[in-house]
Amino acid sequence: MAKPVIYGPAYSAFTRTVRLTLEEKGADYNLVEVDILSGQHKEPKHLARHPFGKVPAFEHDGLMLYETDAITRYINDAFEGPDLEPANARDRALMTQAIGIVNGYGYPCMIGQIFMQRAVMPLLGEASDETAIETAVPEAQTCLAALEDLIGDRAFLGGDRLSRADLLLVPIYDYLSQTPEGEKLLSGTPNLRRWWESLRTRPSVEKTKPNLG
Repeated sequence: MAKPVIYGPAYSAFTRTVRLTLEEKGADYNLVEVDILSGQHKEPKHLARHPFGKVPAFEHDGLMLYETDAITRYINDAFEGPDLEPANARDRALMTQAIGIVNGYGYPCMIGQIFMQRAVMPLLGEASDETAIETAVPEAQTCLAALEDLIGDRAFLGGDRLSRADLLLVPIYDYLSQTPEGEKLLSGTPNLRRWWESLRTRPSVEKTKPNLG
């Protein structure tokens, strides 16, 4: 089987999720950096892989994929290793719900607004948009409360074993926790903090941790 290729920057939360999935499967892969901060995702070469100019894109055995959920679903089905989906219908539904919460509500406010404005813009020499951060905090709080309730006293978002939902949330939680707003928001989520403590030193998580400088 050919080695899969991920196209996207190591610092991207979604790129990291795909890497985490391959790491958990024990599959080797190549990462081709596409720097979105310098606009490489809008160049014709990358648009041929992802017509919407996003990251990551993925290639394996002649198959080109984009959209993180599709990529991780394919990896889980196509590669040997532990199954990253729950075994029963109830837990699979909860996993899918968690993925929807993170993709639809969590990422835009937690990463697209709070982390981007608080951490990334200063790295680019620009001021943080405090209004954007303030606006995003209530949505982030609602999202975290939903995930806190969903996981309850279970070990993982999909039940008793690691699933694709956990691997989607890991990079987002990690980045959010590095902001003052994230620290405050997460202080009220004991179930999620317990979940993070159980995962943050996992080999796949440590290996894929990005360095933003």
